[in-house]
Amino acid sequence: MLDIFVTGSENSYGKALVTAGIAATMQSLGYSTGVYKPIHAGSFFRNGRPAVPDLLYVKHIDNNIKTYYSYLFKNKDIPLNAAAKEGQTISFDRIFEDYTSVREKFDCFFVSGTDGIAAPICGNLLEIDLVRLLNLPLVFVVSPMTNLNDILLMINHASAKNVKISGVVLFDCPMRTDDENIKNLPKLIERYTNTRVVGAFPQIKSLANLNPNDLISYVLSGVNIENLFGTKIAKLSL
Repeated sequence: MLDIFVTGSENSYGKALVTAGIAATMQSLGYSTGVYKPIHAGSFFRNGRPAVPDLLYVKHIDNNIKTYYSYLFKNKDIPLNAAAKEGQTISFDRIFEDYTSVREKFDCFFVSGTDGIAAPICGNLLEIDLVRLLNLPLVFVVSPMTNLNDILLMINHASAKNVKISGVVLFDCPMRTDDENIKNLPKLIERYTNTRVVGAFPQIKSLANLNPNDLISYVLSGVNIENLFGTKIAKLSL
C-alpha cells in the first residue's frame, strides 16, 4: 500500500509542505489520495466551521485530495496539554477507528503527525506509539538548519522502537551554501543511521503564493518517490 506517516523534528511548515507536495503529485499521477491529521493543535474557525491549517494547505494545492481529522484544539500546546486545557482526552481507539474507516477508499494515504515522535499524546503514550498502532512506515521531514544531534536522536529512537522508516525528506534547502554542516547533512544522516535521505525541497519564500504545479515539479525532480514508498510506482514511467 502507498501509505506513510509524516513526522518531523519540530512543529513547522515543513510537514505541511512535503505532505501537500507528495500527495498532490500522487493525485496528479492518477492515484486517489487522502490525508489524515489525527490531532491538530492551533486550529481556528472559518465561516463558522473548524479549520485545520495543514489540511487547508493540502486543499489549496489540490482540492481533489480528501482530508480528515479526529481532534482539533485551539491552543498550540503539545497534544496532551492541549486536550487537557479544553477538557478532552485523546483516544487511540478513536484515532484507529477513524483511520480504518477511511483508509480503504484511497490508493495512497498520508497520516500527518503533530510535534514529533516523542510528543506526549495521552497517558504514557507518545506519537511514536501512534505510528506503531497504525503500523505505517515513517517519513521524517527536517530542515537542514536543525541540529544534527536532534535529527540523529529522533531517527535512532524510531529505529529502536522497531518502526519501519521510509526515509528523510529535507525542506528549506538553500540552493548555494558554504556551510559544511548543511552540505554534508545527507551523508551524515546516512552514515550514522540506517536511514536514507530520499528527497529535498528548496527554500520557498511564500507557501501561500506557491504555484501547485511548481510544487509538484519540486517533488518530481527532488524526491525519489519509489524509495519513499518502498515500491515501484508504475505511473511514474507512463
